[in-house]
Amino acid sequence: MTVFAEYAWLVPVFPVAAFAVLIAMGRGAGRPGAWIGTLATLLSLILSLCIAGERISGKAEDYSAHYHWLQVGNISLSAGYEVTNLTSLMLVIVTLVSFLVNLYSQGYMRDDDRMPTFFAYMGLFTGSMLGLVLADNLLTMYIFWELVGVCSFLLVGFWFHKPEAKAAAKKAFIVTRIGDLGLLIAILLLFWYMPNHALDFSTLHNVFATQSGVIATGITTWIALLIFLGAVGKSGQFPLHVWLPDAMEGPTPISALIHAATMVAAGVFLVARTFDIFQASPAAMHTVAIIGAFTAIFAATIGLAQNDIKRILAYSTISQLGYMMLALGVGSMPAAMFHLFTHAFFKALLFLGAGSIIHGVHTQDIREMGGLGRKMKTTAWTFGIGALALSGIPPFAGFWSKDAILTAALDKQPILFVVGAVAAFFTALYMARLFFLVFTGNPRNDSHAHESPAVMTIPLVVLAVLAVVAGFVQTPFNGWFAEWLTGDKAVEHGSGLVMVVSAAIGLLGVYLGWLIYAKGAIRRDVVSSRMPGLVKLLENKYYIDELYHLLFVKPLYALGKVLNAFDDYVVDGVVRLAGQSATGLGRLNARLQSGQVQAYTLTALIGLVILALAIAGRRFW
Repeated sequence: MTVFAEYAWLVPVFPVAAFAVLIAMGRGAGRPGAWIGTLATLLSLILSLCIAGERISGKAEDYSAHYHWLQVGNISLSAGYEVTNLTSLMLVIVTLVSFLVNLYSQGYMRDDDRMPTFFAYMGLFTGSMLGLVLADNLLTMYIFWELVGVCSFLLVGFWFHKPEAKAAAKKAFIVTRIGDLGLLIAILLLFWYMPNHALDFSTLHNVFATQSGVIATGITTWIALLIFLGAVGKSGQFPLHVWLPDAMEGPTPISALIHAATMVAAGVFLVARTFDIFQASPAAMHTVAIIGAFTAIFAATIGLAQNDIKRILAYSTISQLGYMMLALGVGSMPAAMFHLFTHAFFKALLFLGAGSIIHGVHTQDIREMGGLGRKMKTTAWTFGIGALALSGIPPFAGFWSKDAILTAALDKQPILFVVGAVAAFFTALYMARLFFLVFTGNPRNDSHAHESPAVMTIPLVVLAVLAVVAGFVQTPFNGWFAEWLTGDKAVEHGSGLVMVVSAAIGLLGVYLGWLIYAKGAIRRDVVSSRMPGLVKLLENKYYIDELYHLLFVKPLYALGKVLNAFDDYVVDGVVRLAGQSATGLGRLNARLQSGQVQAYTLTALIGLVILALAIAGRRFW
């Protein structure tokens, strides 16, 4: 029974329609325009919940619908949508977080002159992500994939009067284009090698899940790696992670939307949606696992030394996405999606909490904060819940999903379990540092701090509740989530040993952070005084941006200068020479055709002399 699934196409239509209306109204929409965007996402959320409820009941089968799009010779292309347990889960995540972010933005963006434009862009962003989720084939998915990238460019650079925002928007757009090119090549290879050039996910599943040998293993590996390259770009995995921290130049609600439910989630969803292709290539699976594990610990170490509250959370997102890729690489798609599910709530909570802090103290530097727990109690309690969930402290949601990933890693590749455990310790440590520096101790330059209005704190409370309870859908004692997502009752339910180790690691990180940044039992500069080089390395993010600037930006800039000079002096030079030659001949002809008889006579005489000399010279020689 698929009553609501038949209308799933309306889920992305509502926010896109809000975008069209708000763009048409322009700035004249005013504050009511913001409520148009919020209402549209609420309608999408209600329909998504109905679809998910239908799927959870167990009585609904997978539903798909498509229409003929394009015919080229014998090749037919179609566009459509598909509702499965995986897509229905993503619909709820995207619409719920988007609705809460829209509601929160009513307060955060209240004084911005371009408020209607902001909500219009958010509507298009949400609609693009929902279209990506529902797409029933890779080609349609790629169209929405690119729309998500365009929207991120518009929103990261929303405050375009700031040079940093413009640079960040361009950086995000260009860096993710590298991954997008890989995905495009993968789609072209699939189109070439698939029977009947099929790109729909059902056919992909039938071809790769059976491992029938229709496509050679080598080609399959290349296809999987190129798809993963697209995911690396969108989900900020090493080495294409550099755009994500800079994207913090956009409004904070957009940071929450990008990091929790839209752009960065798209890469993980892409790998999960095409998981059969990856499972057909052990080499691709190993690559995904290694890149994910490295990214998790790499970003976590950088987070230890950052002072901008939003950039700390940005590096935590990169690290957590690495966990999800690690889970996918070791073959546990349910664990990856479970962490994506819980992460969406506590990461949206943390970013919106950061926005509330910035709204109250007008700075993003945690060294200039302190004692905010007494003045911003709702923000402090909800942010603390988000920090504990991210740190993997039981019984908060992040503990259960991180435990599932570590269990899967221990079963398949123990060395990756160790890497994940160390990254979990660093995560708990830098979140403890962030919380204690911001909310405890004495105030530092924040005498005007105040709690945010209810329209901003209500979403924080809702997300805090979800950050507490969402993890109970999958515990070592209850495997409902994985069974529902995959239909496989034989999925792993977790490990008691891993649960104890994971909890101990998280608690140790929080306790160490409390000793250093709250109690003061350990000097804060104990590391920087003994290993200043290491601290400087982490503060400068391993100099990856500087390395890219040296290896790519400068040479490409120099090449651009050479090509520009070639264009100016060779290409344009030839054009200018032709134009100037024509102009010169015209002027000469104008002088010759002066209308003066004496000039014509002189010209004829000169010509006669030249002709006579030519004839005489010919006879002489």
